[in-house]
Amino acid sequence: MRTVQLRRYTLVEGEYDAFVAWWNEWMPRVRPAAGFPIEFAYGLPETNEFVWAVSAEGDEDAFLAREKEYMASDARAEAFAGVPQRVAEYNIRFVRDVVA
Repeated sequence: MRTVQLRRYTLVEGEYDAFVAWWNEWMPRVRPAAGFPIEFAYGLPETNEFVWAVSAEGDEDAFLAREKEYMASDARAEAFAGVPQRVAEYNIRFVRDVVA
């Protein structure tokens, strides 16, 4: 079983390019290393939106346990060190495959 988390962000006005550059530098390194393969990532610059998904083996409880470890990790702390808040709004949900 694999659990997928959809992450939709509305970015702070004027921060789209800086956010995407930071994301490309850090997330492909730290998320997969923590057990969260990146399923996809798309940007909508005209509306300051960024949408991406990560997954992990197991159910939602296993995902949340792994995420708790990731949030407390040195790798994540390094990725976010000194980075200004560039996300104005977060919408993060677990999603389910509906393709038959």
